[in-house]
Amino acid sequence: MAFEGLSEKLQKVFQNLRGKGTLSEEDVKAALKEVKMALLEADVNFKVVKNFTKRIEERAVGTEVTSGLNPAQSVIKIVNEELTELMGSEVTEIAFQPGKAITVIMMVGLQGAGKTTATAKMAGQLVKKGKRSLLVACDIYRPAAIDQLKVNGEKVGIPVFSMGTDVKPAQIAKEAIAFAEANDKNVVILDTAGRLHVDEEMMAELKEIKETVTVHQTILVVDAMTGQDAVNVAEEFKEQIGIDGVILSKLDGDARGGAALSVRAVTGCPVLYVGMGEKLTDLEPFYPDRMAGRILGMGDVLTLIEKAQESIDIDEDKGRDMMSRMKKGKFDFEDYLESMRQMQNMGGLAGILKMMPGMGINAADLESQVDEKKMKHMEAIVLSMTPEERRNPKLLNPRRKHRIAVGCGLDIAEVNRFIKQFEQSQKMMKQMGGGKRRGGLFGGMGGFPMGRGPKFPF
Repeated sequence: MAFEGLSEKLQKVFQNLRGKGTLSEEDVKAALKEVKMALLEADVNFKVVKNFTKRIEERAVGTEVTSGLNPAQSVIKIVNEELTELMGSEVTEIAFQPGKAITVIMMVGLQGAGKTTATAKMAGQLVKKGKRSLLVACDIYRPAAIDQLKVNGEKVGIPVFSMGTDVKPAQIAKEAIAFAEANDKNVVILDTAGRLHVDEEMMAELKEIKETVTVHQTILVVDAMTGQDAVNVAEEFKEQIGIDGVILSKLDGDARGGAALSVRAVTGCPVLYVGMGEKLTDLEPFYPDRMAGRILGMGDVLTLIEKAQESIDIDEDKGRDMMSRMKKGKFDFEDYLESMRQMQNMGGLAGILKMMPGMGINAADLESQVDEKKMKHMEAIVLSMTPEERRNPKLLNPRRKHRIAVGCGLDIAEVNRFIKQFEQSQKMMKQMGGGKRRGGLFGGMGGFPMGRGPKFPF
């Protein structure tokens, strides 16, 4: 996950600051030296790092900190504010044409950056805003790109306009806009061809499209995993054809985060969305303040809430029924399986914990604290049960447990341990429902694959 290394180093710097009662100018400068090294290692642009740490030093070495009751917290607050400002201060959205006018968006980027996938993902996001989009296949050099766009368009419920590989992209764009006007579409998204690197032929083709049709928004898709190269690509595109915004793809991968922290400062163009997974729903609006909170280990509760609202398919009646069952200690394995799936839709337990402040778990500790393999084992145990056994755990006698162990390929001892821990969780929920709170909400299920961290009664 992007920013993990940076987040860990910054949290270590701030931990050292918290250990001091007061901060001298030397303390602040020493801490900023560590911050500078952490940012450079994260592949943040050198000039950006230099200006960033200079602004922090100007604010931190002075009355703003030295007169504070808690100087360490004051420094953290300043770093948080400057990180937010560096990435754009406020969320930026695509500017649409007013009324019934069609907004034409041209997607550009290098081959392999994930442009075609990002195009479909963005179209899916625009559905939530009430937009009636049309995807347009303007990549005539790679037939697979047309097929990929059609498949992804079908998955997100967006029609795709294509004229094959024998028509020039500019003409395809012109015909697509006429088609959109005739079919009550108000957004046209052009998926253009990419290259392995920026070249004159690609730029000439993009310029021709802009000369043929009115493009209202040009959005560049860059691979976050390429670090500073992504920023350099953004600079070239901005200089030659002009761009209005950036989508960072693959931010969930092994990206150090330099592109996200540098691209706006270097190009002046805002980051609109970030790709956080392979699913077509894994595209998030870019909130600079929330991203700064994640980097500094402060969590991101708002995004967590939004993910819960979007990912958990559960109506109010079903929710009340499940809560009632939990209070009565009737939470069964079917409920457990449903809870596991809901959590997976939200990015898994590790992903959830990273967005929760005050959990006391650093990014570096998550892998050891959260055993995703163990969670898969538990899910396999439940899936090896019959529907009757899931709904009535009392049916699980030794013979049935042995069959379940064979079915999921696990040792009988692990199956017994999981079932026993589940029964203890049921008792705890019943006590909580009866007003006898022991351990609180997170006191729960000992079987959850965690170390000394919180345990969740799923």
